Order: sequence, then structure tokens, then C-alpha cells
Amino acid sequence: MMDPVTAPWGVLLLRLALAVLFFAHVGLKLFVFKPAGTAGFFKSLGLPGWFAYVTIVWELVGAFALLLGIWPRVFAIILIPVLAGTIAKVHGKAGFWFSNPNGGWEYPAFWIVALLTLALLGDGPLALAASPF
Repeated sequence: MMDPVTAPWGVLLLRLALAVLFFAHVGLKLFVFKPAGTAGFFKSLGLPGWFAYVTIVWELVGAFALLLGIWPRVFAIILIPVLAGTIAKVHGKAGFWFSNPNGGWEYPAFWIVALLTLALLGDGPLALAASPF
């Protein structure tokens, strides 16, 4: 049984944690690898380099939406393809465990589950704009 008093705060905590994770990954792409380096990495995966910039913006907009509570359920779903892409193009061939060389798909898969969980649970308290469904 779900506790109706504390459950919404758990949703808020999940939403904020997901936002922080996306901000961290955007920061990695912007400040560590730099946008040009990220684009080069995307090219090495057989993806167009410009898609790195799309991914950076996608993650940044999604992180802000989750942080502020702007359509959180919608943005949780919208962010899943980014992580599915990391499994398909980067981590999938490294095996399951994220501690494997080149990182396995364990962590991105769990991240997808967390996003799906948020989408199923709802927006949580302190959302600026409730999701339309």
C-alpha cells in the first residue's frame, strides 16, 4: 500500500535526482569533453556530429523541465530515447555491468526504469506546470 502523505515527496525526490543526473551529464559534455569532443565521439559511433549538440540541448531542456516541474511526466518519457541510444550505441556491447570496460548497460537501463517510474507516478509536489495526462 502506498502512503498518500509521503509518496508525493518521494516522487519529488525522484524528479529532482533525475534532473541532477541530467545536469551532470550535460556538464560532462560541455565542460569535460567539450561540445566539439562530444561531436567527435558521436562521429566515432557512426552518428552525425551535429547530433551531439541536439543531445546536449535535449538533456539540458529535460533537466530544467524535471527540476522546475514543467510537464515532468512528459519529459520523463521524452528523455528515455537518449538513454536507449546510449545502450544501443555505447554501453550495450560492453555487457551488463557498468563496471566493465567502456561501461555496461546496467546504469542507463536503471535510469530508464527511474524515468518510467516518474512517468507512472505523476508530477509530484511543487511542479510549476502539471503534465497534460
